Amino acid sequence: MSTSLTDAELRAWAYLTAVAEPPCAPLIALVDRYGAQEAAQMVKSQRLPAGQGAVRTATVARCATDTSAQDLEIAARRGARLLTPQDPDWPAWALSCLTRASTAARGGAPLALWVRGGGSPAAMTGSAIGLVGSRAATRYGELVAGNLGDGLAAAGWTVISGAAYGVDGAAHRAALAAGGPTLAVLACGIDRDYPAGHARLLAEIAGTGAVVTEYAPGTTAGKHRFLTRNRLVAGLSAATVVVEAGARSGAANTAAWTRKLGRPLGAVPGPVTSSTSVGCNQMIADGQATLVTDTASAIALVEINGHDNKVAAPARPTDDLPPEQFRVIEALPARGGLTLTEIAFLAGLAEDVVRGALAHLEFRGLVDSAAGSWSLAR
Repeated sequence: MSTSLTDAELRAWAYLTAVAEPPCAPLIALVDRYGAQEAAQMVKSQRLPAGQGAVRTATVARCATDTSAQDLEIAARRGARLLTPQDPDWPAWALSCLTRASTAARGGAPLALWVRGGGSPAAMTGSAIGLVGSRAATRYGELVAGNLGDGLAAAGWTVISGAAYGVDGAAHRAALAAGGPTLAVLACGIDRDYPAGHARLLAEIAGTGAVVTEYAPGTTAGKHRFLTRNRLVAGLSAATVVVEAGARSGAANTAAWTRKLGRPLGAVPGPVTSSTSVGCNQMIADGQATLVTDTASAIALVEINGHDNKVAAPARPTDDLPPEQFRVIEALPARGGLTLTEIAFLAGLAEDVVRGALAHLEFRGLVDSAAGSWSLAR
């Protein structure tokens, strides 16, 4: 558990991690001003000081649900703890870059972190490099990711990734095999093994390093949460290397966050015939990423500056949606429908915000409504 916190304070922090969809800069500002306990009481009662409309909008859908005691018990059973900014294990330096991104969509620092394993995020991110890439990695991609993970761990660097299939898993396994620390960042609650096929790998990572997330126990993985998680992978890493990435992918999103946060970005070149290397080759050609071919060139990234972000044009109907509309889309199931209240709870938005978002989405032909239920358009 976080040091020097009473049980009541810890429950307040746990409640706050669940009441708003992270990151939520207005909620963090409220906690900074009033403390976690008082802020939690304000949010729960919705008796907020004047000028806190943004906090009300972010928390109204979940404010009446308090599972903080259960969440802490669940985390403890998984060997996890709740880490707050007051804790000496808090990675303050690594996360400092995220305060500059608080106005960007899905930007900003986390309120707190759920951490599984005995590793200290502060110590582990002192010398850390992120290795990310395609879930559908080729044998070439997994080989390179393994070589880099092994070399970095042997050189004393922490390997950071997202525990996904493909490149992520290869990087984590290589670091573990080399006896080095590795840290995985999840896009779901700390009580969940995602992907399920990596349950054993996640246990091994927690055994010698750490698994971290900003999401409270019970939170399911969702596309918008992966995109939000990617900023933490970029922020916790002194530099990030993309091993394989398509033109549009989660790894490409992490690369964009790396540039946005001013961190060095590297990319591994791949065959021009491989769709999983299109993104990497383009980043290198455009000067957005530095060529990385081995451990030495990956470590050298930390000594150079990152490059400006180059935004690609939207290619899908949902790519240019405002954050609130995207969260509403993500809350809807692939089959069946939900009521407005159910959508508001899952998206972590006020019902009036959801109502307005649904109207825009329906106008664009992305959702359908029938008998008080909303569903994805077919």
